[in-house]
Amino acid sequence: MATVVAMLADGITIHEIVAELPDLTTDDVVESLRFAAEAVRERELPLRHMA
Repeated sequence: MATVVAMLADGITIHEIVAELPDLTTDDVVESLRFAAEAVRERELPLRHMA
């Protein structure tokens, strides 16, 4: 999943990812994004106060 998200962040399209990683489908790539979004949503990060 992290590889797919990193590829998307680097500007690689879903279709290019599927071509490069043929074991994946378009739905797999979309599901990776959903999973990553949910993982980030569940994390609570403290905010630093700027002086």
